[in-house]
Amino acid sequence: MDREAGRFIAVYGQSGSGKSTLARQIGARLGLPVFELDAIHHLPNWEPIAPEQFRARVQEIMDAHPEGWVFDGNYAGVRDLILERADTAIWLRLPFRVVYPRLVRRTFGRMVRREELWNGNRESFRMTFFSRESILLWGVTNWRPHGRKMRRTLFEQPHDARVIVLRSARDVERFLASLPPSRHDNAAA
Repeated sequence: MDREAGRFIAVYGQSGSGKSTLARQIGARLGLPVFELDAIHHLPNWEPIAPEQFRARVQEIMDAHPEGWVFDGNYAGVRDLILERADTAIWLRLPFRVVYPRLVRRTFGRMVRREELWNGNRESFRMTFFSRESILLWGVTNWRPHGRKMRRTLFEQPHDARVIVLRSARDVERFLASLPPSRHDNAAA
């Protein structure tokens, strides 16, 4: 299957599926700037940005990068903006048995390291286990609804983006191998 990526790329997938990692890898290979929607959406103290500001900020980023970009994130409030301009949409659709353990490891690692995510925000024990906003709870309760929403968005709603579905780590590896080598790889050769 031809998997040419294009220059305007949206990466979707469940929390813990590897969206941000894949987006960074694509950006590095293609020389494109990468934008994580979580970093735009989450203000300090985990406050969400106002919906109209979120849309305006994403539009501003797209307008400022006419040569191409990679966005990763699942936010419905800006999905139409991104898909309207994307030439490629990548859906990381890995199985729950792979994604959920990754999410748990990532969450615990971030808590232990006190890793700053965006705008001073950090995952905490309290947030992870005693909050309705728990990413671990979200990972379970949102699994099926997310799949249905993404299927509708990518396969039933009108857009011109080419859709690439990656269902395994092997699919991800093959996709990345199909991309041209990065400038850094060429310099090392």
